[in-house]
Amino acid sequence: MTEINIDESALESMESLLGEQFPDTLEFCCAEFERLGNEAIAAIGQDKEAAIRHSHSLKSNAAQFGAASLAEVARLIEYNLNNGNDEQAVNAAHGLMAQVTGSQAKLNAWLAGR
Repeated sequence: MTEINIDESALESMESLLGEQFPDTLEFCCAEFERLGNEAIAAIGQDKEAAIRHSHSLKSNAAQFGAASLAEVARLIEYNLNNGNDEQAVNAAHGLMAQVTGSQAKLNAWLAGR
């Protein structure tokens, strides 16, 4: 089973910063997690620079919105691709979409409980 970690303090900071725009922004970010994750996976082994770029964007967006474990998986992919460890990047990518799905569920549950 994939462990999903959410940093609620990051979410609360973004909620405070964005105010009434927060729910829509969080919904958009959850969709972006899925898009960036799929694009990173598709690019691994095909276009290393694109895979690095998508992983980096996913890492940053996930961290900013409290999806800590998703950000960590994206960081591992980016790090390994940048350092020529393609096999390790592929291994990390195997759990990426489970992290995306789990993070989306936890973030939406957190928002629904507000």
